[in-house]
Amino acid sequence: MPSVNALHREFRGQGLEVLLIDFREPPDRVRRVVKERGYTAPVLLDESGDVTGRVYGVWGPPTVYLVDRAGRLVGRAVGRRDWSTPAARTFMRELLAS
Repeated sequence: MPSVNALHREFRGQGLEVLLIDFREPPDRVRRVVKERGYTAPVLLDESGDVTGRVYGVWGPPTVYLVDRAGRLVGRAVGRRDWSTPAARTFMRELLAS
């Protein structure tokens, strides 16, 4: 997740909000992992998995949802992504400009 941390730092002043969601794990374990791995974005907890799974259809991490400024879902990706590539940075700049 280093590329997600970098994305968060680089674009948060331009309107990007990165939220990490952990589900079906105890809060103390999540806090420990967040500290160990140095995550910088806020981490939301869904201990039961009800909201994450039933409402949003996330059954396995990582899943990325891209939501525009109006709250509309504009993209979804399942699996790891390298957000440090030039293509990813260009995509993010274009998304934030729209």
